[in-house]
Amino acid sequence: MSPKVVVLGVGPGLGMSIAHRFGREGYDVALISRSARRHEEYLEQLVGVEARAFAVDVRDRVRLMSTLDSIGPVDVVYYGPGATDLSEAPEDITVTTAADARVALEWLYPAIDVVQHVLPSVTERGGGLLFAGGLSAVRPMPMLGALALSAAALRNYALTLNAALADKGVYAGTLTIGGLVERGDIHQAVRAHPERFGEVRTLNPDDIAETAWQMVVKRDRAEEVFSVL
Repeated sequence: MSPKVVVLGVGPGLGMSIAHRFGREGYDVALISRSARRHEEYLEQLVGVEARAFAVDVRDRVRLMSTLDSIGPVDVVYYGPGATDLSEAPEDITVTTAADARVALEWLYPAIDVVQHVLPSVTERGGGLLFAGGLSAVRPMPMLGALALSAAALRNYALTLNAALADKGVYAGTLTIGGLVERGDIHQAVRAHPERFGEVRTLNPDDIAETAWQMVVKRDRAEEVFSVL
């Protein structure tokens, strides 16, 4: 039986690069995103890879757990969902409210639910858990407001999981990203309005995915920071 990777929050940037990288290593791929609109395109791109796609918002816990049940035992999970609309930009940390923080943390809770759900199979297979978060987790970025709190919480969760699971043969790691990821939805939105954003420096998702693969294989570090900021 082939190993299996689940890519949660898949988009045309990093999510698909993760899918391609693990697919090249013989993994079956399960893609999960909020909308099925681009799933056919994604699956067509995964030439020679056994792949399926599911439309689920990770914040819908009941549907997400049901979907994971239908996918079956997995070896690796990549968790990378988040906002894809520039209009969802938060307010400065100085005006962040408790309500804002609760909304931002809605991206953390599904990660915990997913880990609890898949951990038995990941442990049995000696697999891995990967999380993608923002640079505000390690560098003060006041303009990101509540998102910085959520990013820091997700990062800490990944690092603490790695410490707890290392002696059980399970890897956990975090990709801390500072900058626009090429081909991603936010990158495409920024490119569509050069008069508003000007020149921006970007990150190649294929390079990040390669590093992610090496992290899972070598297990020599629990975090890698990618930044052009």
